[in-house]
Amino acid sequence: MQILKKKIPFTLYISSLLVLILVMIFISINAGYIEVPFQNVLKTFIGQGTDSDELTIVNFRLPRIIMAILVGAGISVSGAILQSISRNPLADPGILGINSGAGFMVVFYMFFIQGNVFYQSWVSVFLMPLIALFGAFSAALIIYLLAWKKGTIKPTRMILVGIGVNAAFSAGLTIFQLKMEPADFTKALIWISGTIWGSTWTYVWAIIPWLMILIPFVIYKSRTLDLLTLGEVPSIAVGISVEKERRLLLFVSVALAGACVAVGGGITFVGLIAPHMARKLVGASHRRIIPISLCLGALLVLVADTIGRVLLAPVELPVGIVISVIGAPYFIYLLLFKQ
Repeated sequence: MQILKKKIPFTLYISSLLVLILVMIFISINAGYIEVPFQNVLKTFIGQGTDSDELTIVNFRLPRIIMAILVGAGISVSGAILQSISRNPLADPGILGINSGAGFMVVFYMFFIQGNVFYQSWVSVFLMPLIALFGAFSAALIIYLLAWKKGTIKPTRMILVGIGVNAAFSAGLTIFQLKMEPADFTKALIWISGTIWGSTWTYVWAIIPWLMILIPFVIYKSRTLDLLTLGEVPSIAVGISVEKERRLLLFVSVALAGACVAVGGGITFVGLIAPHMARKLVGASHRRIIPISLCLGALLVLVADTIGRVLLAPVELPVGIVISVIGAPYFIYLLLFKQ
């Protein structure tokens, strides 16, 4: 395996994944209850398509596809950070409770403004990531405080506390769901299942700034992530303030997860699978892990969303359920054989 890693250039991995994503975009545009022939897709892109094709592709499918790519990229990078600072390959924003914290606040928000005109406004769209962010940070703060012991954070303790916090927020989330109006209850249930529900260009523009600022910062911090993965002693030896860097990177991870959960719902296991696969492909350097994780996460969510749209058409299967079918066995595999 080590020989193969040396023979295959990093650029080949990246270019192959980008090609796969591009191919999947065209497949996803054509897939669904309303099929759009490939030649019609090309005509629409060059401005020669029919009004019907343009409406289907540009207004409905393309923003959803872009959103799936962005959500997958953000959650996978968030997972890569968590796995590094916790030194545990089982870390994931969904498993640790960060997603459920963000989800709790979004459902709380939906509950109190349901039926309000403001709920449907564009201001609400841009406010949703901030609401989710507040919930994600609340969960992260609770996890951090409870995992803190004798002046440091124990990775195993952090994972166990995160699982408990996840259960607590999930229970609170269910309580608010049951008190909602039937229509809002259904909307919240679909969102919690993990669906790319914010599939309009407004939601795309709402999440792009978060990813454009935070992901380059994570790549910039790649060396720090490498050292944190090795442990506290090597990090301290080269002059890194472990707790300070851990808090900063946890902040970035939570911000990425919160923004993605706001528009993508409770999608679990992407932050677990993508970084782990990236590590298998390109080794331990986060300067390589982060871009590969980003591409793998984007591809995984895009594939899952496409499957969810066509498997039971015209009924749509939430992308979170499709990913869970893949992710749950992978999680068990890691738990049994990689710990």
